[in-house]
Amino acid sequence: MPPAFVHRITKYDPADRDERGHYTGTEDTDSDHGPVEAAYLAAVAAFAEASGIGRLEIREPAVTGSVHFGVEPPVGGDGLGGLFPPDLTGYYDGAEVSLPIALELVRAMLRGQGAWCRLEVGDRFTVHVGWDQYVYVGSDGPCADAVARTRELGLFPEPLTASPYAAESDEPEPAEPADEDFWARLRTELASRQALLLEETHVRNAERWHRLTTANLDAVRAGLGPRALLTFWPDLSSDVGAVLAALSPEDSVEFVWEAQDGTIRHAVVDDTEYQELTALVADARAACALSLYTDERHPLFVAALPDRDGVLRARW
Repeated sequence: MPPAFVHRITKYDPADRDERGHYTGTEDTDSDHGPVEAAYLAAVAAFAEASGIGRLEIREPAVTGSVHFGVEPPVGGDGLGGLFPPDLTGYYDGAEVSLPIALELVRAMLRGQGAWCRLEVGDRFTVHVGWDQYVYVGSDGPCADAVARTRELGLFPEPLTASPYAAESDEPEPAEPADEDFWARLRTELASRQALLLEETHVRNAERWHRLTTANLDAVRAGLGPRALLTFWPDLSSDVGAVLAALSPEDSVEFVWEAQDGTIRHAVVDDTEYQELTALVADARAACALSLYTDERHPLFVAALPDRDGVLRARW
């Protein structure tokens, strides 16, 4: 169950909203990178303190990916620089972070730098950052002192029944758990196919690719990120020229290839970039092209990693 008490925190005076609730005032929708932004962080901290929260769980973490939706220009590292290593170790679904780190994540989201996640403490406390400097804080208590503090900071806390960014509790399980039975079936499949392509999504919009064989399966499995979504595809084709020749005009694809050093690389390209792609993969060992359209993507298997206790908690 979501927290019972939810407040929308903004810099927008409710007196400047029309009959539909749309803001009509003059406040900018970008972060000021200054006192107003600091006020937001102080307000979230006040609600956390009032709720007895010192650590929060990262849920559904995301980065920019191939398309950037932030208000401000993209920032290297999606605003996560200094918080997590470049390989995003520690930034995963279910990771716990201290309140100061959580506030820095809120800052990155307010600035639209690319990173986004829900911050939660079970059904006790939630922080969601939406578009245009809208922040939603949920708690299991009314947090009257935090509400007053938010007003002192010059912001406007407005009670709501629920956050529009709350995770949907009635969504069906998106994938089967990648448990021991699943890996046993996969090993059997590998024995007949010789090799498979694995797309590991450890953070939304960030993928790592692996070319699986019976020889490297255990090593690859050991290195997978917590709660990762695993999508299995047929193996790459050794006829790279044929894969390139089959690319359709006026289409966009995810092109995946094995470089000479054995690493698996990928790029999202459209028909205006096919010539550049051809030069880029000139010495590739093998390749494939995957459609970006959902109804044209047909993986062999999809599964999600459960936690160590065997429970699947990832909300893919």
